[in-house]
Amino acid sequence: MSEAPELIRGLEGVVAAETALCDLDGAGGRLAYRGYDIADLARRATFEEVAHLLWRGDLPTKAQLDAFSAELVAARPIPDGLHAAFRLLPKAADPMRALQLSAAMLGALDPDAADNSPEANVRKAMRLTSQLATAICTHHRIRLGKEPVPPAKDLGHAANFLFMLTGERPPAVNARAFDASLILYAEHEMNASTFTTRVISSTLSDMHSAIAGGIGAIKGPLHGGAGEAVMLTLKEIGRVENVDAFVEKALGAKRRLMGFGHRVYRAGDPRAAVLRGLAEEACRLSGEGMWFEMAVRLHERVNRAKGLIPNVDFYSAPLFYALGIPVDLFTPVIVAGRIAGWTAHLLEQYQDNRLIRPRGKYTGPPRRQFVPLERR
Repeated sequence: MSEAPELIRGLEGVVAAETALCDLDGAGGRLAYRGYDIADLARRATFEEVAHLLWRGDLPTKAQLDAFSAELVAARPIPDGLHAAFRLLPKAADPMRALQLSAAMLGALDPDAADNSPEANVRKAMRLTSQLATAICTHHRIRLGKEPVPPAKDLGHAANFLFMLTGERPPAVNARAFDASLILYAEHEMNASTFTTRVISSTLSDMHSAIAGGIGAIKGPLHGGAGEAVMLTLKEIGRVENVDAFVEKALGAKRRLMGFGHRVYRAGDPRAAVLRGLAEEACRLSGEGMWFEMAVRLHERVNRAKGLIPNVDFYSAPLFYALGIPVDLFTPVIVAGRIAGWTAHLLEQYQDNRLIRPRGKYTGPPRRQFVPLERR
């Protein structure tokens, strides 16, 4: 008689690992990184401070932050071979495919590629965090027929990303808003892409391979791709006064509206509240206030009709758009933040590893006798 393991669809509610990184209270709508509330970190810290916190356990002192930031800056340039690979890609290639290629190719060229020691993995985490940001911007400019913008040594991680993307030094308010959004996306417990990276690393595969897998997982519209879907919905609506009719028609057709609801949060996504304020200011300053007004109206109308509340991807859409980020770069931008959390999880997994190998519940035919080909 075969075993009959319990089926839990989507592994919902299953605890797959212990982690000291992220304290997620879905019922209370609270989120903290290593004990620090996400709202405090987004409003008062920098992405570099949060990366230090995730990888090394504590917020850095001024001297520690200066040294840590210098290491990240030094790691920003990407190999010439990756530039050449981007030029070989079709102009219409999905930026997420280019990013997955980047992770794999950077692994092939990394001096610590085959070294899974804790020290080597921290070095790889730093290089991946800096280099993937450069890769996103480099590929984007090459696909537009423009020359890549070399990283600036005197800009922080968020400001440098916007500089490499546009070729212009961003206003301080834009850099700060983008910095906060990267912090909000930096870590989120055992989500689909993080779990993917941990599954891969549990085989003792290398960090770059695990990150390439995470990029593949976050690409989907039910995960990182939701923000892109939100912005496309706002563009489809077109005007604030069209929201009510759009929602009525969408709900009548039982259309799924992205950016609403969450598998874990029941009292609201705490990241969405912070992003709403950032989006409002960014849209106002950029002259793109209609996108924020449209998002608020859509939020209110869907909430009134279905009781659904926005998740992190809802207000990130008008925020990113107001910052001049193309819609198909929304998910790569999320990766630019989430890489800090992914690599922190990998450091945990390698430190206390056990192969992740769940079971499947068999639903096929019972055992059958093999019939030779000539008798079938």
